[in-house]
Amino acid sequence: MAEAAGAAEAAPLHGGLPDEIVVWEILVRLPPKSLLRCRAVCPAWRRATSTRDFLLAHHARQPSLPLLCDYDFDYVGGTDISLDVIPFDHRAGLDAVDQLQPVARLGKSFFGVRASCDGLLLLSGRYRTLGFSICNPATRQYGRLPQLDGFAVLGIYPHSPTGEYRLLLAKSDASYVFTLGSDQPPKRIWCPVGENMVCESSSVLFHGSLHWHVQQEQSGSNMVKVFNTTTESFRRMHAPSVPGKANLFEMDGMLGMSSFNDAATTIDIWTTQDYKSEAWAIKYRVALPVAQLTVKFGKFGGKWRVIPSCDGDVLVLAKFGDWLLQIDMDGKLVSCIYRPLQSTNQLRLKQSLVQHAFFPTLEGYVVNDSPFI
Repeated sequence: MAEAAGAAEAAPLHGGLPDEIVVWEILVRLPPKSLLRCRAVCPAWRRATSTRDFLLAHHARQPSLPLLCDYDFDYVGGTDISLDVIPFDHRAGLDAVDQLQPVARLGKSFFGVRASCDGLLLLSGRYRTLGFSICNPATRQYGRLPQLDGFAVLGIYPHSPTGEYRLLLAKSDASYVFTLGSDQPPKRIWCPVGENMVCESSSVLFHGSLHWHVQQEQSGSNMVKVFNTTTESFRRMHAPSVPGKANLFEMDGMLGMSSFNDAATTIDIWTTQDYKSEAWAIKYRVALPVAQLTVKFGKFGGKWRVIPSCDGDVLVLAKFGDWLLQIDMDGKLVSCIYRPLQSTNQLRLKQSLVQHAFFPTLEGYVVNDSPFI
C-alpha cells in the first residue's frame, strides 16, 4: 500500500510530457480563467499551480492590456445597471468579439476604475458612502476602503521594503500614502512646498517610480513629476514642451509621452532615449484623418489613447461617436469596433491570481459575490 501511494505521488502530471514542461511552459502561459479550469480537472495541477512562485511567474506571462469601461444602461428606468471592466486585447489574429471580453461586471454603484497595479483595480463609488474599493477580477475578491473624502488618487504601487500595496493620495498642496489593509489614516509625506499635487492624468509605474505629466500654464514649461515608491519621495523630471495636457505610457522598455496639437489633428509621440539623463526624442508625428473619419463614424469625441502594441510599435485608440477606432502610425485606419465604450486614461490591466493578505481585512470583503455580477 505504501509503495502504491508513493508511486501515485511521484506520477507525472501528464503521461506524455515531463512535469517541468507541463507546469512551466504550458500552464504558466494560460489565461487565468483557463488555468482555473485546469485546476478543477486535475488535483496534481491544482497543487502545482497554487504555489506563490508559480503564481508570480504566471502573472509575469500575462499581457498588459489597455482598460476600457462599458456602462450597461436601462433606457426605460434611466439608470445604469452595471459597469463592465474590459481589457482591450488588440493582439493580432483576434476577432472583434474576442478583443473586448469583460473580466468583471460590477453593480451600478461604481463610477469606474481610478488606478491599477499588478492585477488590482481601484474603483470609485457612485455614492459618497461607498468611497473607494479595491478588487481583483481574476480572483474575484472585493473589499471597501476607509473613507478618503477630499483625496485625489495619484496611483497604487507595491512598496518593496515592506511588501505592502499602497495608495499615493493628494489633497491640495499636500501628499499622503495609505497602506491597503491598514486601520491607520493616510500618512502625510513630504512634497515640494506650494505645488498643487492634484492631477487629472493617470500615473505610470516605470522603473519603480510613479510618473505623471504636469503642465505649467503660467511659466509655459512642462515637467514630469516622479514619485520613488521605495523611498516615497518626489523629484522632477524634464519633459518636452508640448501644447496642453500630455499622457505618459511605457513603450518597449522606455517612458513615452503623447500630446495633441491645438487643432487636435496631430499627435506627437516622444520617448526617453536616455532615462537617467532625461533625454527625450520625438519618435512619431501622426496626422489623424479627423475630417474623413468624422464623415464615416460621427463626431470625434476628443478621447484618444496611445497604446503600445505587442510588436514594440504603437497604435492610437480614438473615440468617434460610439465607434472605437485603431489608427496606425501612418494615420491609417486599422480596425473599427461599434460599441459605446468609455476610456480609462492610460490605465492597463495585467491579470494576476496572486493572493494578498490585505483583502480579508477590508470592510465588506467578499469572494465571487456582490458587487460582482
